[in-house]
Amino acid sequence: MKNIKMIVTDLDGTYLRTDKTISEYSRKIITECRNKGLLFIIATARPIRAVKDFLSESDYDGAIFHNGAVVKLGDEPFSGFGIPNPGKIISILQDAHPGLHVSVEMQDRLYVNFDPGNIWEGIEYTLTDFTDLPFGEADKLLLEAASVEDMKRYEPLLPQDLYIQLSENTVAMIMNKKAEKMRAVKEIAAHYQIDPEEIVAFGDDYNDMEMLQGCGIGVAMENAIDDVKRLADEVCADNDADGVAGWLEQHILNAAKEA
Repeated sequence: MKNIKMIVTDLDGTYLRTDKTISEYSRKIITECRNKGLLFIIATARPIRAVKDFLSESDYDGAIFHNGAVVKLGDEPFSGFGIPNPGKIISILQDAHPGLHVSVEMQDRLYVNFDPGNIWEGIEYTLTDFTDLPFGEADKLLLEAASVEDMKRYEPLLPQDLYIQLSENTVAMIMNKKAEKMRAVKEIAAHYQIDPEEIVAFGDDYNDMEMLQGCGIGVAMENAIDDVKRLADEVCADNDADGVAGWLEQHILNAAKEA
């Protein structure tokens, strides 16, 4: 087993159970790992506000939000890469696809031109035609998309500095090309003088693939999409069976006791 100094985990479908809770067992194992000096980093497509319901800033050492558009160490901003002129990009997309459902994450608020309840139940949002967006960069744009083929319809309309990625076969996320989980992981690791080979990463979806490949050990959840499981070094139990915590207890905590 490699000398692991940092744990990075996706949230939905990975560290979180399907009901969006974190078990006491998972919390206990992470606390034990942190007490042994391992850094615990969350890496999610979620915005900051959508994590606060189940994790406080004291529960992790660093956080990658919006796939890397916003990165924090504790409660302090660390880095990030947004989307300039989001209104202009939305206009181009809507001209090509009239009636397109679009949402914008900006300044930790969600702006939409439709009711997003069928995608994110109970979420707070601001209904808009996007002419009144606040000044500044957006963290990401989201379009309804049910497949990779559906998503690819929008790709030719995007500026070269942006990329688009499918999430949970529900939405297509548009982000700055520099806003990627693995890039953020490397920045945090460099800050703490940790080599990527000394990191174990957990994930289940398309936006976790580069992270699992780029870290020393990439672990896919049993419930992960097939593409993720094929490229991972290992597969652990599913998220509802606390697969992240189980793997860490077996390979990190128990291994340390036996050494």
